[in-house]
Amino acid sequence: MQVIVNPSVATHNITQAQARRIFSMRQASWPDDAIITVYVMEDTHKTHITFSTQVLGLFPYQLDRIWNKLVYSGLGEEPIKVSTEQEMLEKISSTPGAIGYFMNFEEIDTANVKILQVVKG
Repeated sequence: MQVIVNPSVATHNITQAQARRIFSMRQASWPDDAIITVYVMEDTHKTHITFSTQVLGLFPYQLDRIWNKLVYSGLGEEPIKVSTEQEMLEKISSTPGAIGYFMNFEEIDTANVKILQVVKG
């Protein structure tokens, strides 16, 4: 499981806590103040389930509750959902500041996206 970003993102690694803040829509910009656009798969997609539990340490329903609370309270937005990993790659590569995830490391074209290391902390 890899966290991927648009090549415009200046950072090369994030902590697990930062990943949680970004994917729970609590962190809206990168350290250089660039806007973060978050892409995720549908809640029932195997890649989303694996990412949520293994990388973020959250169950998909927990993320969904966080997003719903933001949307319904008017305090924020939910991430943009994509249907396939190929669509995820296309969106990340074409959107400055974008972040998402991908399961099949061998299929990632590192000319169009950058892989971030997620470190514990």
